[in-house]
Amino acid sequence: MTLMRFDPFRELDRLSEQTVRTPRALPMEAFRRSEECVVALDLPGVDSADVDVTVERNVVTVKATRHPLRQENDEVLIDERPHGEFSRQFFLGDMLDAGNLSADFDRGVLVLTIPVAESSKPRKIEIS
Repeated sequence: MTLMRFDPFRELDRLSEQTVRTPRALPMEAFRRSEECVVALDLPGVDSADVDVTVERNVVTVKATRHPLRQENDEVLIDERPHGEFSRQFFLGDMLDAGNLSADFDRGVLVLTIPVAESSKPRKIEIS
């Protein structure tokens, strides 16, 4: 098998794809499960040491860096994999307890678990 070094039409396709979609965004899934909210972000090819999660007030920021696999003297034939710094921010509602946010990283998926705040949980009111 041989690899073509340069295909001008493929390069045009690749450039147009990059302008239409945002390769720096992290795909995300979020849902509520019982007494917590779960947020999953796809980070394929990223080492857990290169992931940074911060919470400031009600804003969660996730930053990740993906490094290319090639080394300094490698000859690049094709490079379509995005690398560099990726980031995503999202806001937490007042009903969530941002102070108890936890993060797990497994097989390229970052899973954030945010418990529902005690003050937002339903409670029974005594009638006098």
